[in-house]
Amino acid sequence: MQRISKVNCLGYNVFNGQLEDIEFGNNILVNTINQYSYCIAEKDSLFKKALQNSDVLLPDGIAIVHASKFLNGYKIKKIAGADIHDFLLHKLNAEYGSCFYFGASESTLAKIESRVKLEFPNIKLKAYSPPFKSEFSSEENIEMISIINKFNPDVLFVGMTAPKQEKWAYENKDNLKTGLICSIGAVFDFYAGTVKRPGQVWIDSGLEWLGRFLREPKRMWKRYFYYGTIFVVKVIRKKIV
Repeated sequence: MQRISKVNCLGYNVFNGQLEDIEFGNNILVNTINQYSYCIAEKDSLFKKALQNSDVLLPDGIAIVHASKFLNGYKIKKIAGADIHDFLLHKLNAEYGSCFYFGASESTLAKIESRVKLEFPNIKLKAYSPPFKSEFSSEENIEMISIINKFNPDVLFVGMTAPKQEKWAYENKDNLKTGLICSIGAVFDFYAGTVKRPGQVWIDSGLEWLGRFLREPKRMWKRYFYYGTIFVVKVIRKKIV
């Protein structure tokens, strides 16, 4: 893969370029970072290692964008998991490429397959719903990796929520045969339509997080307000020190 632009933010090399700069290579690992994942990674060494060793770490959160500007004067653009998913589908469709969706339920995957076939008919697609458990056995991993490698996709989309998906992709990267591994979590549900993503007005105004909170306050309050407060304190301390 060609050299891409990155900026250091809180110890993470965050992508600072255009999606067009990302090329398929040999298991190129793409992850995202936001205030929540940053806070969780500070307590989870494997998750932190997975994010820090990403080939591409997208700034999927307005808090990361503001932190980069506040700490280092770097103006970066927020790029959500949904953004790279949409970009890659258009790219694959234009190039008659292939993708594999790994994660989510069979019903969600069926909706994704139907939509991809309708909107991007040139893409060769396969999907697999892994067992719903916190960790996979060695036998399960071998079987699932074998299924993915047999298909040999240009892009492997991994959607098992953070930090499970990032750690799985990182730990199994060297055993996978694909051009690009992309952990995108909630995008599976967004694209399937099982969870509605906030509208473009929310996204353009940098308030997508608020739109998600208003839809699911019980589930999202801790992610945005509890961890948001922790994140702000860490950023201010970093600036002072």
